[in-house]
Parts: sequence; structure tokens; C-alpha cells
Amino acid sequence: MLISRYENRWNPWKDLEALQNHLTGALGLSSTSTPLRASTDEKLQPTSWTPLVDVIEDEKEYLIKVEAPEVKKEDLTVKVQDGVLHVDGQRKFEREDEGRRFHRVERFYGRFSRSFALPDDADQEKVTAEFTDGILRVRVAKAEKAKPKQVEVRVA
Repeated sequence: MLISRYENRWNPWKDLEALQNHLTGALGLSSTSTPLRASTDEKLQPTSWTPLVDVIEDEKEYLIKVEAPEVKKEDLTVKVQDGVLHVDGQRKFEREDEGRRFHRVERFYGRFSRSFALPDDADQEKVTAEFTDGILRVRVAKAEKAKPKQVEVRVA
């Protein structure tokens, strides 16, 4: 089983906003009627983010699916070093240009980094990655199990 070795920085505001959204929906309130909502003239700043990941195992391989919509292929790197799989990337923030203005930005932008300790049966030399429809799929093959070898016993 893959275990995340490094966690991204904790953002307490993200947790608070998620709680607020949950309570707002549960109480049937309008999202604009809650005091913790940012005002309409809030600063629209990109912030760091952590893409969601699924880790799937079958008899032949481990599959790590990283959700990275609107990330360009050239902004992604995948590497294996010292038994750890590293996935790094960046989703760039669109700048306002002439005739266009952002009123609200709720998605996260910026750099991200995810790291996973590989299990002992992972073959670090057999790692592939493909990026399609905003999903990065990293496949790590399992090493072939050593076959039992029968040793002939000789009489001395």
C-alpha cells in the first residue's frame, strides 16, 4: 500500500470555509447571507493547492490517479528517488486582461507536490505516466516474485 510521506501545508481557512459551506447548506441559508463570506471587493489571490489522488492496487501494478484539471503536461514532473514517488506540478492563474474581470475565484492555483513511499514489491525501474483529460495516471509495476529454487542435496 502506498503511503503519503509528505503532506502539503495545512490551510486552516480551507477547512473553515468547507465547514461554513456545509452548515450553510444544512441550514438552508443563502451563501451571501453568512458573515464569514468574503466581500465582493476581496483580493483575488491564487493560493497553493493539493490535487486529489486515488491509489489503486491490483496483482500486477499500483495505479496513482492525480486529479489535475487545467494543468499543462509541461508543468508536471514525475520522478522516483530512494523509494519515493514524487509528483510535482503547477496550475497557472489566468491574469485579468482588457475587457475581462474576475468577480470570484474559488479554485486553487499555484504549485503542488505529492510524495508517496513505494512498497517493497514496487519495481522502481518500471514506472510510466500518462496525462489525459486532466487526470495524471502513474503506473508502478510490481516486481516479479522470486521463484523457489530447488537445491540438489549431495552426499559427501
